[in-house]
Amino acid sequence: MKSTFLTGIFFLTLASAPLFAQDAQSAAAVTDEELKKYAVAMDSINEMQTELSGEIKTMVKDNQAMPVARYNELYKIIGDETKLLEAQATTDEIRFVKEVIALREQGTAKIKETYQLLAKDYVGVASFNKVKKALTTDEALKTKYQSMMDELGKDNAVN
Repeated sequence: MKSTFLTGIFFLTLASAPLFAQDAQSAAAVTDEELKKYAVAMDSINEMQTELSGEIKTMVKDNQAMPVARYNELYKIIGDETKLLEAQATTDEIRFVKEVIALREQGTAKIKETYQLLAKDYVGVASFNKVKKALTTDEALKTKYQSMMDELGKDNAVN
C-alpha cells in the first residue's frame, strides 16, 4: 500500500513538472522588444499622469478664487449642497472646484484612451498582457523593466 502511494506521488510530481516548466517558459518568452514596447507605453502613460497632476496643482495654486487649503476643503464636499452651505462656499469657489474636477476627468479619460490605444496598437494586446503578467512573477524581468523605466525617465527629465 505504501509503495503504491509513493509511486502515485512520484508520478504526480513528474506529471506536474511540465506545468511548472511552461510557467517558466511563458515568463521567459517575453522578448526584449516586447518589454521595451511595454516600458515605452507605460512611460508615456506615467508622463501623461505627471503632466495632468502638475497642471492641476498649478491651476489650484495660482487661482484667484481661493487658497489651496480652501480648495481642498471644498473639493471633499463638492457633491453635498448642505455641507457647501455650511462651509459658506461662494459660487466662484464652487465653479472653480468644478472646473478643476472637469479638467481632471477629461485628462483621466484621455490617459485611459491612450493607455488602451498603446496596449492595442503599439504593444499588441497579447504581448501587453503577457508582459504585464510576467512582471508580477519574474523578478529578473522586473529588474530589467525597472532599468528600462529608469532610462526612459532620464530621457523625460532632459526633454
